[in-house]
Amino acid sequence: MEKTDEELLQESRNGSTEAEELLLKRYTVVVKREVRFLFLVGAETEDLMQEAMIGLIKAIREFNPEEKASFHTYATSCIRNQIRSAIRAANRKKHQPLNEYLSFYTDSEEIDGQTLLQRFTSGREADPEQILIRKEEQKEQDERIRTSLSPMERKVALYYLEGMSYARIAEQLGKSERSVNNALTRIRRKLKQ
Repeated sequence: MEKTDEELLQESRNGSTEAEELLLKRYTVVVKREVRFLFLVGAETEDLMQEAMIGLIKAIREFNPEEKASFHTYATSCIRNQIRSAIRAANRKKHQPLNEYLSFYTDSEEIDGQTLLQRFTSGREADPEQILIRKEEQKEQDERIRTSLSPMERKVALYYLEGMSYARIAEQLGKSERSVNNALTRIRRKLKQ
């Protein structure tokens, strides 16, 4: 003879996981019926099913037989409330950044064979040691430039690196374009050494 909901609930309260599982199986039809026509943005039907099952588990654990409602009515109400809560939470978009994140490390987001992290750090060193080494090398190079170039060559190099044309540099320094060209040739030769 099949046990009633109330008998299964009492056994469940006494620690019977079998009784709780029987109630879950029995009310899976109610869960499916409640989820059938609903849609949750950014979620699958399975996600709504899980939410509904959470509502059913709450009903099993919180049902008070002394209340006037039957377990079926109480369970249906708990299932609906859990689904509504899930839909409200999804509509608030509170967790949208987490649901739509891009991992820096995953290979599924590869572009040109690089992960997102590699793309962000390419051209830049992520290792503090490498940054420090590069700064030291830059200091040494700046010192070589300062000691090996004449004051006029340093000015020409500075203007040239700023993107000025030969004519504009010559005008700025009060020199001919030919002397600017010669200075740049000397600068290149000195820096190669």
